[in-house]
Amino acid sequence: MPIKRNANIVKLSRDHHASLLFCWKLRQGIKRHASIEKMRKYVQYFLNQHFTPHFKEEEEILFAPLKDKQVEKAFDDHIEIKKVANDIIFPHSELQLNNFSALADMVDEHVRYEERILFPHLEKELTETQLQNIGLRISGEPLKDNFEDAFWEKPKSL
Repeated sequence: MPIKRNANIVKLSRDHHASLLFCWKLRQGIKRHASIEKMRKYVQYFLNQHFTPHFKEEEEILFAPLKDKQVEKAFDDHIEIKKVANDIIFPHSELQLNNFSALADMVDEHVRYEERILFPHLEKELTETQLQNIGLRISGEPLKDNFEDAFWEKPKSL
């Protein structure tokens, strides 16, 4: 059953759907023994095109009115996700499939935390006026994943 989300932050939930799809794609790539280099490029693409703008909106707009332990956990998660993604993009040693698996698990867990715990908490704690102001400042354009190399798909037979 879908979670009822305040209309002012529903765009961020849609972005979360794209993040969960990112996790699925990495897991499919692992299962299909996709090229580590292709998956590394996808992580770089997704960090630049999705995570960076999404985290910026959450941190500068959504989280701004309330600084408590639930919000701090989300901030900390963002820092850790960026660190793990950057370790994949700029590896200090040979990349392993478990690097991608760890990132997928971390992103999956973070999205579920925000959707199930943080967002309902913010919807309860923030006033409707605060939520409306947040909604006015959040970009209405959903983030798109237009990565060209579908490494997660089953290879087409000849």
